[in-house]
Amino acid sequence: MTITGFYCRNCDTSIEGHFGLGRFDRLTPEQLHFVETFIRCEGKLNRVQEELGLSYPTVRNRLREVIRALGYEVAEEEGTPPPQEERMAVLRMLQEGKITAQEALNLLRQR
Repeated sequence: MTITGFYCRNCDTSIEGHFGLGRFDRLTPEQLHFVETFIRCEGKLNRVQEELGLSYPTVRNRLREVIRALGYEVAEEEGTPPPQEERMAVLRMLQEGKITAQEALNLLRQR
């Protein structure tokens, strides 16, 4: 899609031409909400998790979906230990009784 004009009601100015849409116009409303939350939480996935009431793996998957929707590739890093932030989030869920010990082990081994 190409935008062919912009108009400002405040100053009655029109600009015509051919303007492309930005990458963020590719996102769904839900993905935009996620991005806004991610930015507000300064990129800290555990804070995004708490604010949206989602599990850490769900937040991570949504971030990957947004990255793909923006046209970028998501690098899958197998065999590397999860970042400390992710490990702490899993341990916090275990401590709060939200997941079992086996689920915690599985989450930590997935990465």
